Amino acid sequence: MSEVVEVNSSPVTIIKNPSGKESTVQVISAPPYQFTRSPLIYGSVNQTNPKSPFAVVTPLASPTKKAMKSMQSYLEEISHLTKLGSQDDWLPITESRNGNAYYAAFHTLSSGIGIQALVLPLAFVALGWTWGIICLSLAFVWQLYTLWLLIQLHESVPGTRYSRYLGLSMAAFGNKLGKLSTLLPTMYLSGGTCVTLIMIGGATLKIFFQIVCSNPTCNADSITTVVWYIIFTCSAVILAQLPNLNSIAGVSLIGAATAVTYCTLTWVLSVTKNRPNGISYEPLETKSDIAKTCSILNALGIIAFAFRGHNLALEIQGTMPSSLQHQSNLPMWKGVKFSYLIIACCLFPLAIGGYWAYGNLMPANGGILSALDKYHEHDISKAILGLTSLLVVINSLTSFQIYAMPVFDNLEFRYTSNRNRPCPWWVRILLRVFFGCLVLLIAIAFPFLPSLAGLIGGIALPVTLAYPCLMWITIKKPEKYSAMWYLNWSLGSLGMILSFLLVFGAIWTLVTQGIEVHFFKPQ
Repeated sequence: MSEVVEVNSSPVTIIKNPSGKESTVQVISAPPYQFTRSPLIYGSVNQTNPKSPFAVVTPLASPTKKAMKSMQSYLEEISHLTKLGSQDDWLPITESRNGNAYYAAFHTLSSGIGIQALVLPLAFVALGWTWGIICLSLAFVWQLYTLWLLIQLHESVPGTRYSRYLGLSMAAFGNKLGKLSTLLPTMYLSGGTCVTLIMIGGATLKIFFQIVCSNPTCNADSITTVVWYIIFTCSAVILAQLPNLNSIAGVSLIGAATAVTYCTLTWVLSVTKNRPNGISYEPLETKSDIAKTCSILNALGIIAFAFRGHNLALEIQGTMPSSLQHQSNLPMWKGVKFSYLIIACCLFPLAIGGYWAYGNLMPANGGILSALDKYHEHDISKAILGLTSLLVVINSLTSFQIYAMPVFDNLEFRYTSNRNRPCPWWVRILLRVFFGCLVLLIAIAFPFLPSLAGLIGGIALPVTLAYPCLMWITIKKPEKYSAMWYLNWSLGSLGMILSFLLVFGAIWTLVTQGIEVHFFKPQ
């Protein structure tokens, strides 16, 4: 006679002999598993009793043991995976998760190098050779370390992927403080960069047309700067109809290639041509100690602004698949290491070679690109100058796409939250056209915004250098007084202090030197 009962929630079979005095217990199922549910993961499976005294003893190659091993691997895999909500499947950043290390390298290069690199020699004008190289090297290592922190924090909570910088900030600092500290800097780094790209792209497009159409009959000056802004914006909005972040990987590759090409072309031309007369490598003299301090702070701001793109790192990693055996941080870090090797090969020669070629004669507006036009206008063929301008325009168009994608994601998030359904294709088009018109209006109405770059750059600096360190302490909770605890607290505090000093220096410069404010009159 046999009877099936439960012992510790596990079914067993009790076999009794005819006398009823003895019994044998035989386990016929695996140790129990408990199914738990957390807010952001569904079906997370945890084994509660891995060393149960009730063990199944079967031959090594038995079908039962093979099946149990397969089931164990499956359950471990399920416990790691995150089941996305339907809204994540509708948004541009997370609707496609088939990215890889190559895509990560393309996106990181496109977002990490651009027109801002051309003003790096200006930092050396204020800092000099020694401090310029030291500060540039320290900033490179610092921002690369904080980028590594962000990559590790992307899946710091099992079953949860932070695919947006704002989401990670809210998880680390709380909803209210996370939004207050991160929303403005990240939106500026996205929307504000798009405004700047319209200004740079439109103005460079005008220069390109003037170089190509140099005949008097062409009348190149008859087309105003506003018209060139409109032409550039229309081209950017048309290209922005690609649906998601993964779909613009080819666009990012083109942008990265053009940025590397014109950065390399610019410093090579500067070094190979004769240097202008009267150059000096002594730091510029200032009227007061405060003015000198502000000049140094501005130079540090230029270096910090050259390393942009941290506000897009989590979004780029969010386009990759992830599993227990193949986590997304591994291909992401491979792509980042490759891209930043190329970025270093562009930025360091550009800063050092540009300062060697022009010294203190470096123009304050436009950096090394303006120096080429000013000192070597007759030494360089129009074909080279036209090619450089065309590369800048293409890079501005492609960079617009990756920096606008978080804004597109946020706009569609509002729509899907209110309607509880994905955006129709015509709504997606209208939202992106609306954003293009908005940034075009800002670029035309406030052409003096680049003069405020130091102020806004100081506000946005913690996104790159400070917040990742503080997020690591809050989420990972390293042991107090350990090496990681000291390192992240030191870098996070130093980043916040540096941000405050840059904002102070920018405000002091605006108060003492003034700013030329003119609305709806782009130069």
